[in-house]
Amino acid sequence: MIYLDLFIGFLQVGLFAFGGAYGAIPLIRDIVLSYGWMSDIELSYIIAVSESTPGPIMVNLATYVGSTQGGLPGAVLATAAVVLPSFLIIILLTAVLRNLLKNQYIQAALSGLKPCITGIVLATGIRMIISSCTASSHPDMKSVSAAAALLLIFYGSRLFPKYRVSPIMLVLIAAAAGIAFF
Repeated sequence: MIYLDLFIGFLQVGLFAFGGAYGAIPLIRDIVLSYGWMSDIELSYIIAVSESTPGPIMVNLATYVGSTQGGLPGAVLATAAVVLPSFLIIILLTAVLRNLLKNQYIQAALSGLKPCITGIVLATGIRMIISSCTASSHPDMKSVSAAAALLLIFYGSRLFPKYRVSPIMLVLIAAAAGIAFF
């Protein structure tokens, strides 16, 4: 019976929680308290922990409540129930968008958006480089050197396709350089 209650309770959260994860907290609180799965104080502590752990807060809460009430099967069931509505909506939208993306007008609009998005990402990157290199009144030469080295590695590797550096590898190189030099 607990498994059915967990599934129905968290399916309701997944279906009716609009406004993001923080908008779902009152609904989660109502369901958890109405079923008597934990007290209001316990739930407040779990909300605080769920906010500080990686992952979506609704999934973290569903997993925790499910595990306390039904062990591992309860955790899996509650987590699946809370994400099921979103999963089905995404599948439906993907099916609709697949046909919509073949439309020449949609393709034209997306082609116009690509340079805009590229410009936004590039401007953000440049702003971040400038702000980290000039945090004080004069340029920080370590930061300037690190940024120049990373740009050189990235664009230099583009000249030699066999030795191309992926963005993930560049992030790892930047993290290692930050640990070593800063």
